[in-house]
Amino acid sequence: MLTVSGLSKAAQVTPDAIRHYVRVGLLFPSRDSKNGYRLFSDSDLKRVKFIRHARGLGFTLHDIQVIFDQSNRGVSPCPEVRAIIQQRIGENRARLADLNALQQRMDDALEKWKSMPDGEPDGDEICHLIESVV
Repeated sequence: MLTVSGLSKAAQVTPDAIRHYVRVGLLFPSRDSKNGYRLFSDSDLKRVKFIRHARGLGFTLHDIQVIFDQSNRGVSPCPEVRAIIQQRIGENRARLADLNALQQRMDDALEKWKSMPDGEPDGDEICHLIESVV
């Protein structure tokens, strides 16, 4: 049996992550009757490693709970996993497009600002560089 500290080291996550997983219902430790410490099994270690791998692929803790629930009921979570990752890929592509557009606006603004003098606030403008970008 492992304590929070032991499990966090074995699974390469922080103790706070372990405590959070317990709070949100992803782990169900037993208690040491002598000192009240949470005790975790090898099964818990396997679950935390799974959580870490799934998080690395972009799955949320809610997604992981759904996967655990299906698996615990004897239902293959694979169709759900495929659907979730496909949705995340679309979301990531949209975020990347937004970030690329932002990067282009920033590059364009900096290029324009290189040839502009510094300005002094005059009551009408706060920073003429930013206000010059339309």
